[in-house]
Amino acid sequence: MIKIPPEYKKGFTLFLGSKIDLSKKVLIPRIETEYWVKKALKEIKENIKKDEDLKFLDIFAGSGCIGISTLKKIKNSHVDFIDIESGAVSQIKKNLKLNKISKERYNVYLSSFFNKLEKKKKDISVKYDVIFANPPYVAEERIAEVGLSVLEYEPLKALFSGKKGLKHIRKFLGSAQGFLKKNGKIYLEFDPLQVPEIKKILKENDYKKAKFYKDQFKKYRFAKIEI
Repeated sequence: MIKIPPEYKKGFTLFLGSKIDLSKKVLIPRIETEYWVKKALKEIKENIKKDEDLKFLDIFAGSGCIGISTLKKIKNSHVDFIDIESGAVSQIKKNLKLNKISKERYNVYLSSFFNKLEKKKKDISVKYDVIFANPPYVAEERIAEVGLSVLEYEPLKALFSGKKGLKHIRKFLGSAQGFLKKNGKIYLEFDPLQVPEIKKILKENDYKKAKFYKDQFKKYRFAKIEI
């Protein structure tokens, strides 16, 4: 019998000190994600101007752990959350309430990529200082490398992304520039094997600058991207 992940058994996990409910069986936040989010938020806080209001987007949000950490760690922050799954949207709202986040500081959207924001753009300017993206990025051809408990219990749509695992990353990077403020930044998580392909995608889409970073296991895991 394949064991249920302990986080699902408990019904929650901790992410940068926040309690993250997992009752809707969204993807369990990974320690690699926690590692880079901690670094990113530290860097953002060090460069923030006094009383500056910053607007963030947490896309492919899942449990909402990245955006919730942002709201709790950065004082004058507003976060929009996007996920394509209605269960994830419910989970995000539950976690925002659980962590006592004021409703004025966030919006939660059920949307495929930027579709809902594209509609909003007709009425107001939708631009962000920072976009956090942790998309599905596991290559379908590498399914044999994925743990059995993950395949049995976690949402596969949140993991797999076509050949080479780049389907979501390619589509995301093709549109994200239009939603960034001047000097805005993207923090993107990916598979270490994808670095060469991501560099090509960034070049194809005229991104000016990108720096790639390793996780706590010395594997390239996230990038800071600028337009």
